[in-house]
Amino acid sequence: MIDYRVEIVSNQSVMDDITELLEQEIPDFEYTMITGCQGKGRKAKKIGDTVWPEMNFILFAYVSAEAAKKIKELVQQLCQKFPNEGISLFFTKAEEL
Repeated sequence: MIDYRVEIVSNQSVMDDITELLEQEIPDFEYTMITGCQGKGRKAKKIGDTVWPEMNFILFAYVSAEAAKKIKELVQQLCQKFPNEGISLFFTKAEEL
């Protein structure tokens, strides 16, 4: 059953760490990813130019309540491991038609 839309926005430098951990820990995890995203967070801009060379990515997925709980735990672990990468996690209720 799909209960939530999960969205992760973070620096591309940790993209592989995030996706590998989610795929490893959540069976049949399916997601969509948008890479090369520009933006400005609380700490820095990420616009991929010579002044602000970093870029973000956005991962989103539709998951069960159980998977959402697991994702929250995993992202908290990643935030501790990479405290300066600006890993943001959001959930919204999802309604499947």
